[in-house]
Amino acid sequence: MVKVGIISGSLRKESYSKKIGENVAQLFPQDYETQFIDIGNLPLYNEDIDNENTSPEEYTTFRNTLKEMDAILFITPEYNRSIPGALKNAIDVGSRPYGQSAWNGKPAAIISQSMGNLSGFGANHHLRQCLVFLNMPILQQPEAYIANSSTLFDDNGKFKEEKTTQFLQVFVDAFVDLINRYNR
Repeated sequence: MVKVGIISGSLRKESYSKKIGENVAQLFPQDYETQFIDIGNLPLYNEDIDNENTSPEEYTTFRNTLKEMDAILFITPEYNRSIPGALKNAIDVGSRPYGQSAWNGKPAAIISQSMGNLSGFGANHHLRQCLVFLNMPILQQPEAYIANSSTLFDDNGKFKEEKTTQFLQVFVDAFVDLINRYNR
C-alpha cells in the first residue's frame, strides 16, 4: 500500500483546499491510501524549544506522521501572493532538526486554488521553491491552478462539473506515475 499524505494550507473548517482534497483523495488507485495531515496544532517553529529534551509533542507526532508517508500532496490557497503562514510553519517543523528532514526525497504535488482568477499562482511557485530545497521531487506537469474555487462544489461538497474531476484525475494519474518512479 502506497501512503499519500494530503496537507491543506488552509486551517478554515470549510476551506476550499480541504474540499478539493476530499474530492481528489477519491481519485487515487485502490492500492493507494490517502491520509489528511493536520497542521493547525503545530506551535510556531522555534529552535529554542526544539531539542532532544523539550521538543513539543506536536512536532514529534507531525514528523513521525510524515515519515510514514510515501508522498505528499499539498493543496493550498494563496495568501498575499504566497503560501499561508501555517503551511510555511509545517514545512519548517518537518524539515528539522537540520539534516533529518522528514520531507527528504518524498515525491510531491501541488494544487493551488483561489476564489479569484489568479488560481493561487504565487502560492504554487513559492511552495515549489521550498520543496526544491527540501529535496522533494515535484510533479511538473500537469500543473494544477484552480480558479474560482468557491463555485466548484455542490451542496454535498462534491465537484459540480465532471470536467473538474477529469482534469484532476489526469493530475492524480501523473502524480501516481511520479510516486511509482520513486517508491516501487
